[in-house]
Amino acid sequence: MSDEMLKLPPPRTLWVRALLMILLAAAFQLAASVLLFVAVLQLILAATSASNARLQELGRSLGRYLAQIAEFESFGSEALPFPFSAWPPGNSQISL
Repeated sequence: MSDEMLKLPPPRTLWVRALLMILLAAAFQLAASVLLFVAVLQLILAATSASNARLQELGRSLGRYLAQIAEFESFGSEALPFPFSAWPPGNSQISL
């Protein structure tokens, strides 16, 4: 293998990461607000009839998205969450 094939991409500069962190912090706040709305709506639906499966899937998906943002914000990962990558699926159980 040549040296060109072994080179890793250069790390992001700190100011670019700071800008991305600010953008994702705003996305985190918006997603957390949507998750609160979904939770309250599910509570109302559960009190009147039964919970909604689509809202459960959306809640799981939002939870995974928030976890991805938190991991990036805390320097636990260099992987950028949505809108820079695919939206996390919400169709399977979360393993804790």
